[in-house]
Amino acid sequence: IWRRAVVFSTSAFSSYSGCRQYREDLARARAEVLDAPEFVKLRIFYNHPGFIEAMTDRVRDALARFDKAHLLYTAHSVPLSMAAGSEYVRQLNEACRLVSESLNRSDWKLVYQSRSGPPGQPWLEPDIGEALRSIAAEDSSRCVVIAPIGFLSDHMEVLYDLDTEARDLTARLGLEMVRAGTVGVHPKIVSMIRELILERTGQAERRALGRFGPEPDECAETCCPAPVRPGRK
Repeated sequence: IWRRAVVFSTSAFSSYSGCRQYREDLARARAEVLDAPEFVKLRIFYNHPGFIEAMTDRVRDALARFDKAHLLYTAHSVPLSMAAGSEYVRQLNEACRLVSESLNRSDWKLVYQSRSGPPGQPWLEPDIGEALRSIAAEDSSRCVVIAPIGFLSDHMEVLYDLDTEARDLTARLGLEMVRAGTVGVHPKIVSMIRELILERTGQAERRALGRFGPEPDECAETCCPAPVRPGRK
């Protein structure tokens, strides 16, 4: 009988909702089942070559639609209290830098989308809408590529927030927009998942690009605490 199962979570970056909460949910589910197997979550992979190369391909395809275009990377906004307890922003900036470097682009910007929660709670900014309005106010290219680097698949927050709301806004602002694909089932991502499994079982090298090296298999106890809700201590 198999007593351990590896778990691949579709989140490349560290935060409470993108990593620790998955671990808590897995532990809770295991506690509810008699004699449940052990769950082993695979590590965060924002700087794994497979993720960076797949995202580079998606952004390159989008940029090819224009002679010159602004490049905006988007990720899910989170409360500042959540961001402060994790490496979310650092990891996002590093992933954007690695993809842009592969494309020989130094002019890019990280922005955020899909904000929710109480209006008075501060979240990561700038918002994608604010960034698009700033581009429209400039006397430069009217073309923009939006690359959802913070998302692995074309789910609702990509399809609605970018393909519907952002596209409607760019049309009103007189901008031309192309949305880069998410990595989805790009062959590099599929190979990466296999490699992460082999890595966890000691059968593959731990690979990472850039400045920070591969993330650990197990998170520190102090990593990515739950955010403090407004009005609570």
